[in-house]
Amino acid sequence: MAESFFSMLKNERVYRTAYATKSQARSDVIRYIEGFYNSRRRHSALGYRRPNEVHYGYQQPALAA
Repeated sequence: MAESFFSMLKNERVYRTAYATKSQARSDVIRYIEGFYNSRRRHSALGYRRPNEVHYGYQQPALAA
């Protein structure tokens, strides 16, 4: 799964953008991961659910106990 993630990150973001500084590249990658990849993108390994849905689904039973 990690290889798939890094491949997707490179193809969808890094290779399509020219960064002026390392700091700019770091900020853009973080925005991509937190803003799109983790919140909106559906994943086949998660039953085509969004990662945030899975994460909060695990937390709900623990919070109720």
